[in-house]
Amino acid sequence: MPEVLPEKGDQLRLVAVHAHPDDESSKGAGSMARYVREGAQVTVITCTGGERGDILNPQLAGDETILADMPAVRRTEMAAAQRVLGVDHEWLGFVDSGLPEGEPKPELPEGCFALVPVEEAARPLVEAIRRLRPHVLTTYDENGGYPHPDHIQAHRVSVHAFEMAADPEYAPELGEPWEVSKLYYINGFSRSRFTGIATFLRDRGTPDEELEAMAERFPAGTDRLVTTRVDISDQLEVRDAALRAHATQVDPLGFFFHIPNDVLRESRFATDDYELRTSRIGVTLPETDLFAGLR
Repeated sequence: MPEVLPEKGDQLRLVAVHAHPDDESSKGAGSMARYVREGAQVTVITCTGGERGDILNPQLAGDETILADMPAVRRTEMAAAQRVLGVDHEWLGFVDSGLPEGEPKPELPEGCFALVPVEEAARPLVEAIRRLRPHVLTTYDENGGYPHPDHIQAHRVSVHAFEMAADPEYAPELGEPWEVSKLYYINGFSRSRFTGIATFLRDRGTPDEELEAMAERFPAGTDRLVTTRVDISDQLEVRDAALRAHATQVDPLGFFFHIPNDVLRESRFATDDYELRTSRIGVTLPETDLFAGLR
């Protein structure tokens, strides 16, 4: 299949695949909000409903109203975050696998997303790609960003759908084939990022021991390649508002809000970081734009 490049004046399109409602707001939200405001069509596809999520906001812990219907709460929160970011949104329709804890780890629940065969789980995403015709697809790396079974499955499903959506021989009932030009892994958290910000604070005389401890949680030498840094200086407050929309999942005094936005701007770490995994067009690295080579 020949390269599919946008026609002059054609709207640029991005699809971001995430495992649960709230993941879109903690991973790549600033760049999505930026591209929406620049006129791109951005669609978040959430693989599961987050049905097995816990209440992670201590201010809401034990709220019986929330616990009585967590799936409905997660959908309401997702709709609120969607409005903040300005993105389109679709559910892939699978059931949250939960995060198994303890030793030995318990078996995953029957019928959950992580246990669905990859080709079966990828079919609705293939249909969405062929219908939405994105130029860029973002997802997690093979470790899921962190080893939650749904994040790892989201990676597998995304990579499979990226390939199969372009194959004219595969499942013609799912629509006309579409070749996504670029596939990115979201690279949101790294030792080098936290170390860089901590060094900036120490150099200016305001060391942050908690931030330095965060950096140490990432083993040395395990950072992934960053090929693309998207400036989100103007979208940090939008990102924060989207995160807070997931009130059951995000502690407003917690990890995600530890580093003030002015520090991110001053330290030049007000970026969303990505790893370009596959490109079907010519590229020049490093990049500052997920749509580089497509504009």
